[in-house]
Amino acid sequence: MERAQPELTIDPDKAFYILMKARAFDEKTEASGLEEGSNPTDDKDVAILEDNPESDATEEELRTALQSLNDDEKLDLVTLVWIGRGDFSIDEWSAARAEADSVRDKHAVRYLMETPLFSDFLEEGLALAGYDLDEFEREHF
Repeated sequence: MERAQPELTIDPDKAFYILMKARAFDEKTEASGLEEGSNPTDDKDVAILEDNPESDATEEELRTALQSLNDDEKLDLVTLVWIGRGDFSIDEWSAARAEADSVRDKHAVRYLMETPLFSDFLEEGLALAGYDLDEFEREHF
């Protein structure tokens, strides 16, 4: 017997876009201490993945994508992360979403961005909801 997929208010393509931005954000590393003006080719372009709080386009892109969501879409993301993390099963979608709604506040964007392994949990939650990252990448890249 095939279980029904939860009905998401967020478009899966939008969720995968956020997942990709979150993955890039998660991969940021501490600054290497390389001199400004050093040759990026010689340095193997490590500065691209360095965390630079003064000018971090990756963080800003993720924050902007999350802030552009309506409240229901943010609840879906929180719910998908919780399911992906194992806090709830996919069969508990309604209960998980109700719990997310009960703790809703204005800090959902910060909560998601500060969640360790955010992109991994979101990917797992989407997979459990029946949406495959590999399929998304084949269709869009």
